[in-house]
Amino acid sequence: MKTPNEEVQRKVREWLTYADDDLRFAHIGLALPGEQHPPYHLVAYHAQQCAEKYLKAYLVCHGVDFPRTHNISTLLELCSDHAEWPLTLRDAEELTDYAVATRYPGEAAGVTAQDAQRAIENAERVCNRVRAALRELGMESI
Repeated sequence: MKTPNEEVQRKVREWLTYADDDLRFAHIGLALPGEQHPPYHLVAYHAQQCAEKYLKAYLVCHGVDFPRTHNISTLLELCSDHAEWPLTLRDAEELTDYAVATRYPGEAAGVTAQDAQRAIENAERVCNRVRAALRELGMESI
C-alpha cells in the first residue's frame, strides 16, 4: 500500500489522539489516591476505548468502512484482511467486555485492580502494534 494521502493521515491522527487520551485517562484513574480504591471499571472502560480507536485508526488508513461496534474481535478480524499482526493481539479481545457493561451499575463490580492493569497492558500492546503498522505504511509523524 502506498503512503496514505494527507486527508487520510489527518483522520488517522485524530483517531490516535482520542485513543491516546483514553489511555492517559486510564493511567490517571488507576493512580487515583484516596480511601476507596480507584474506579477500576472506568480504567478498564478507557483502556477498551483506546484499543478500539487504535484499531479503527488502522482501518481508516486502509479506507475500510467499519461498522459501529465496540467488539475488539470484529475490529481485529477487519484488520487481519490487511495484515497478519492482528493475530498476535487475540488477548485484547477480552477488552470487549469492558465496552458497555462497565458503564452501568451492577455489572462493573467485578473489575479488580489486576483486571484494570491487564486492560491497560492490552491497550498498550494494541497501541504499540498499530503505531508500528502505521509507520510501516509511511506514516512517520504519528
